Amino acid sequence: MSPELILASTSRYRRELLARLVCDFRVVAPDIDETAAIGESPIELAERLACLKALAVADRHSGACVIGSDQVAELDGHAIGKPGSRDKAIEQLVASSGRRVVFHTAVGVASRRRDDSMLTEIAVDRTVVVFRELTEEEIVRYVDRESPLDAAGSFKSEGLGIALFECIETSDPTALIGLPLIALAHLLRGAGFELP
Repeated sequence: MSPELILASTSRYRRELLARLVCDFRVVAPDIDETAAIGESPIELAERLACLKALAVADRHSGACVIGSDQVAELDGHAIGKPGSRDKAIEQLVASSGRRVVFHTAVGVASRRRDDSMLTEIAVDRTVVVFRELTEEEIVRYVDRESPLDAAGSFKSEGLGIALFECIETSDPTALIGLPLIALAHLLRGAGFELP
């Protein structure tokens, strides 16, 4: 019998994605500090936060298998986060116009072993989004219509944001939405879950 499965996230996007793979899981907020460490690269930040989320919840739920995930967008070697405001979203999209933005989406699976040690497996997907040359009018119209204030990079590819791109270079289209299901399926099979 498989252990209880918990998603360490409050993201509705990750919850909806995980429901594509499994129907029986709980959602628990990880409550961690997501501040980047000094000198930490975007990929290192994504990996660390995904692990930290999974471990924080696994530590409070003995016997459960816990999934943590984090996504960090990178432009010119610097992390760009969720905008949080209309002005910041417009600023991010102006900076991304005609450019390539790399998204590092990490997923970690943590569970406590019988000897009380913690086992953590991690995978990272790299997706490149190539933006069209965008006018400021297009950007403002997009931000006002979709309000992508809670999305890394200031767009929602599963919505109208797809119209902002020339192309997406990826091995897993679900990664850009926030949870790389191909990598996660591999990690869950390794943890004893039967998929499909």
